[in-house]
Amino acid sequence: MLNGWVLPVLFTTVLVSLCNPRGVSEIKTLSNNPETQQQLFSFLSTLQYDFYRESCPNAEKIVRFKMALLYSHHPDISASLLRLFFHDCFIQGCDASILLDPTAGDESYSSEKQAIPNLTLKGFDEIDEIKEELERVCPTVVSCADILSLATRDAVLLAGGPFYPVFTGRRDSTRPYFEEAMAEMPRPSDNINRTLYLFAAKGFDERDMVSLLGAHNIGKIGCQFILHRLYNFSGTGQPDPSIDSEFLNLMRFKCREKESSSSIGTTRDQSPASSPIPEASVERLRRRSAMGMSYFQELSPSLSSEGGFDTHYYKSLLSGRGLLYADQQLMANEKTARLVRGYALDDGSTFRMDFARAMVKLSVLNVLTGSQGHIRERCGS
Repeated sequence: MLNGWVLPVLFTTVLVSLCNPRGVSEIKTLSNNPETQQQLFSFLSTLQYDFYRESCPNAEKIVRFKMALLYSHHPDISASLLRLFFHDCFIQGCDASILLDPTAGDESYSSEKQAIPNLTLKGFDEIDEIKEELERVCPTVVSCADILSLATRDAVLLAGGPFYPVFTGRRDSTRPYFEEAMAEMPRPSDNINRTLYLFAAKGFDERDMVSLLGAHNIGKIGCQFILHRLYNFSGTGQPDPSIDSEFLNLMRFKCREKESSSSIGTTRDQSPASSPIPEASVERLRRRSAMGMSYFQELSPSLSSEGGFDTHYYKSLLSGRGLLYADQQLMANEKTARLVRGYALDDGSTFRMDFARAMVKLSVLNVLTGSQGHIRERCGS
């Protein structure tokens, strides 16, 4: 069961967030949803706060210390882990299935790592490093799913993001979900209707979705996700007509590799049953991912903020400067556009609280507990 004092604190946080503490006019029409709250706490009832307090009392301290060390050398780890965590939880829940390695010589086994939406994910080595330390102290006790959940929360904090409680007791999946990752992950090229559909299928409403996409406040958007908008939008051989010429030139300058997006489109649009793409193509995509643009540094140079978990992502969308087509599409729907305006015009507190609430909801999505799954000694196998 949850610690007695934790549940009221979290419940209060959720209520305050949904009731719009700052009174942002663009968001105030959204009402409290008892059904969503009930769903959230039904998941939480299967986890515990400080689950490892007896079996591995220093587990969370070890994760926190290792993350601080990793962040001091590589600040971009925060964005990497946020993306890795989302890609894990969005497909069959937060079960660390994304961490499983391909099996050498077994062509019938495809890992989630090999799915096209996951080819440029980073952070695997860092999670392995934390796991190794925990295995040294508490062998086969702390799940990889809990490590990823805790490390992501600490990474968010280190990047200046909000605190949110992480409940533990997850167990690890025994298998990956390649086909599901191919079919169910939102794509950078999706229109607003498909993005809303995919999030709703996982139990997330418009507010959850728009606040979670605010994670794009940090890190870079890889050029491979932008090129089709710059040179071959929807197969027309022309740029996305919704991008103004000044912004189009800036994006093309930042992503200097002028190339047809046909090869990217070929891999992006494969059917869910497709096999993993060749390793040479994977390496090419990973090299492209090193090039990219930041919503803060490239799009909002006039803002007084230092970047991080602020509202510059939403301000960029208001000015029509969304890097990803799917991001800019948030302005194409009345409800999501209202949320974007509300976050952009607020002082940042509403977004931060909503983001924290949505991350709690994401972190307990379809978790494995009790006799389900297992505890891996190595996160990749």
